[in-house]
Amino acid sequence: MDRDRPTLKVCCISDLDEARIAIAAGASALGLVSAMPSGPGVIDEARIAQIAAGVPPTIDTFLLTSQQRADTIAEQHRRCRTTTLQLVDHVPHDELRRLRDALPGIRLVQVIHVTDERSVDEAAGVAPFVDAILLDSGNPALAVKELGGTGRTHDWSLSRRIRDSIGVPLFLAGGLNAVNVGAAIAAVQPFGLDICSGVRSDGQLDAHKLGRFVAAVRGPAAGTAVS
Repeated sequence: MDRDRPTLKVCCISDLDEARIAIAAGASALGLVSAMPSGPGVIDEARIAQIAAGVPPTIDTFLLTSQQRADTIAEQHRRCRTTTLQLVDHVPHDELRRLRDALPGIRLVQVIHVTDERSVDEAAGVAPFVDAILLDSGNPALAVKELGGTGRTHDWSLSRRIRDSIGVPLFLAGGLNAVNVGAAIAAVQPFGLDICSGVRSDGQLDAHKLGRFVAAVRGPAAGTAVS
C-alpha cells in the first residue's frame, strides 16, 4: 500500500492461504477472529497461532478478542502470539492498564462501535490507554452482541469527529467495499482500513474483490493523502 494511502488490514483470515492472498494484495495487517457471540470468521486458537507464526515478521497480526478482563485476554494472547490485540468489546480503563503491564510490547487496539454521539466521547476517553482505535458498526447492546462483521456502514461524520479528537491512529471498518471506500477515505481520512465481508464470496476471501478494493484505495477517487 502506498505511503500516502491508508494502510490495509484484511480481517477474518481463515488460513495461511488466505493470509498469502491478502499480503500479496498489499495488506500490512491480518485480522484473526477468536470466539465471538456472533459474526463471521471465527477460527480456533491453534489456527490463529499457526497463521501468526507463519507470516512474515513485517506483517502485523491482530487477535480479535471479545474478552473484557486483562488476565483472560493476556492468557489468550500467550496461546495465540499475535503482534496486536483488537479488543472488540468494551474493556474498562483499569483493565487496559493491567493488560499493558502484562503484555509489554504488544499493541492494543480498542474497537468503538459507532452508534451515536456517545461513541465520540467513548473514543476520546479510551484513546490515552491504547495504541489505536478501530471504528466499526456493531451493537454491543443487543441481547446477542454484534461485535463486528456486520457488513453495515455507520455515520462517517461521527467517525471523522472521532478521528479529529484522538491522538492515536484510527482504523475504519464497517461495510467497506470497492464502491464506497473512496468516499469513506475522503470523509474520514483514516490511518487504516479494515475489510472483511466486502472482499469475500461465499465466506471465502475473493482475490478479485480484494484487488478491486485495493485499486479503489489507490485510485484518484480515494481522496487526498492521509495525514
